[in-house]
Amino acid sequence: MNNKLRDQQTDRLFEAILNLENIEECYNFFEDLGTITEIKAFAQRFAVAEMLTEKKTYKEIHEITGASEATISRVNRALNYGADGYRLALSRLSKKESE
Repeated sequence: MNNKLRDQQTDRLFEAILNLENIEECYNFFEDLGTITEIKAFAQRFAVAEMLTEKKTYKEIHEITGASEATISRVNRALNYGADGYRLALSRLSKKESE
């Protein structure tokens, strides 16, 4: 974990997110928290991570998501050298969807 990221305010934000109970509550919270552009950027990065784990090419990912090569590369770097957050979230979603 990146110690530059962790602090009391960020912990509190994440605790609030973990207390949301459904997608509608998430939409309401994140609409208040950030701009549409910011939320869409996070969603795009998550979609890119999922496609990279599915072995899609940069070209395919760009065509589907509109993500730039720089964004795809950044997400790929996080998948390969990051804190495994994308992989954990994707794994849990996959497990939940297969139940």
